[in-house]
Amino acid sequence: MKPECLEKYVEIIYSWSRGKTFSEDEAEDLSQEILYQAVLGLPKLKDESRFEPWLWGLASNCAKAFRRKKGKERAIYLYNVSEDEITEAEIPDEDEELYGDLREKISMLSKSYRDVIMMYYYDGLSTKEISQILTIPEGTVTWRLSEARRKLKKECQNMEESALRPVELHLDIYGSGEYGERNPFPYVYINSALEQNILWQCYEQALDVEELSKICGVPSYYIEDTVKNLLERNALIEVKKGKYRTDFIIWTDKHGDYCEKYGAMSLEPINEELMSALQEFYKGAERLSFYHAGRCNEELKHLLGVMAFDTIEEKYGKLEYPEIPINYDGYRWRYIASNENTDKRLFIGRQVCRPFADGVPYKHLVYWRTGFAGRNIMYQSEIRACWSLLEPDIPCEKDWMTLALQRGFIERKGEGDFKVTVPVFTKEQKDAFDSLVDETLGKVALKYVECVRMFVKGYQSLFPKHLEDDVKRMCKGMVLSLYEVVSTLAIKKGILTEPKTEWICDVLIRN
Repeated sequence: MKPECLEKYVEIIYSWSRGKTFSEDEAEDLSQEILYQAVLGLPKLKDESRFEPWLWGLASNCAKAFRRKKGKERAIYLYNVSEDEITEAEIPDEDEELYGDLREKISMLSKSYRDVIMMYYYDGLSTKEISQILTIPEGTVTWRLSEARRKLKKECQNMEESALRPVELHLDIYGSGEYGERNPFPYVYINSALEQNILWQCYEQALDVEELSKICGVPSYYIEDTVKNLLERNALIEVKKGKYRTDFIIWTDKHGDYCEKYGAMSLEPINEELMSALQEFYKGAERLSFYHAGRCNEELKHLLGVMAFDTIEEKYGKLEYPEIPINYDGYRWRYIASNENTDKRLFIGRQVCRPFADGVPYKHLVYWRTGFAGRNIMYQSEIRACWSLLEPDIPCEKDWMTLALQRGFIERKGEGDFKVTVPVFTKEQKDAFDSLVDETLGKVALKYVECVRMFVKGYQSLFPKHLEDDVKRMCKGMVLSLYEVVSTLAIKKGILTEPKTEWICDVLIRN
């Protein structure tokens, strides 16, 4: 392979490096080292289909060497799921003509001016960040920005950071795959401002390159290259010649509005029966034996509640879940995105790390919930570290323990003494838990699922028709997600307490 193939990875590698270091200077040094080593190693790569796994394996090794060189222990392997509210800039309709003219004029600027305008207003970068990306002095960036504004004349008198109306999406995936430590998550490759805006504009309607160019204020040849990447990464589909649609769900405010209006209403017919069963469940849960990890009873009650409704979904939730197709990298996953206020939407995210090899018997589950702290999923090496503490005859490498300490899954109690910070169920304890769910909540589970089914019927109509399979998969999880309504009612009844923002819903379960 030729070194030119690395050109499209330059910004992606720099972005990846920023997440592995503590400063922009360090990120630049690390990304340059990765690219340098990649250029040296490319001639030895015989199988071009293995290029990306090879590149990110090399990047991971470079990052480790870089960390050792700095002589500090740093948590450089992070997979962050942001809880920030990320929404489209609000611009009055009467200004749309002004901004349309502005975008058109920007697209006509020469590249040197257009680049700084795009990066400053569209990507939200500082002049210092732009100078580093373009490798020009910051003073030159400031001058070009000033000149570009002058060329745009009166339109720039009203220009604010929202002038180009960029839409920011929080991108994620669901499904399965080996990502994180050595292999970036797929959304890394479709995460630029322009890519996000194309995906947003093509969500509700099919658009061609010329239409996207006018909407985004970017020349057509930029749009063409970006669309090509989005097609290759299975984020867009060509519904007919030259017309493109986004091929995954984007949550918007209308989904939150529907949940807010109909969520509690859907469970009203069974509220009393449900609360009675929930009280019986919690009373029985007091007799359960499992490792509490030092968490208070009220925090554990929230965890046990969401685990119970996860069990109900698995056993009683008969909603359809179409199989996820195999993606371009050989794994079964789909993109998902949001540009809404997630507090309104009923959604409990579930992440599971299941060991892929070597007989590790534990799985780590994380439930992402409104009002609770988030927690990243464990890597296999961290599960191994926890396993070695739970079962002392299991060997553990120093690096595993170090990483688990850095990411908070293990904490030091004293010199050479550690403890796992995650609640743990053995297989026998989890079987006893499932039996308790059957004995208590099982009496109302089928009625609950039927209420969820009625709620889902209206909810599905809010999504584009070509995403039918994705919608069915998302709605299958609604059996678990409507537990947010159940827990809210339980708090009002005094069965549960209000969650604290530092509380976490995660658990280790032995297979």
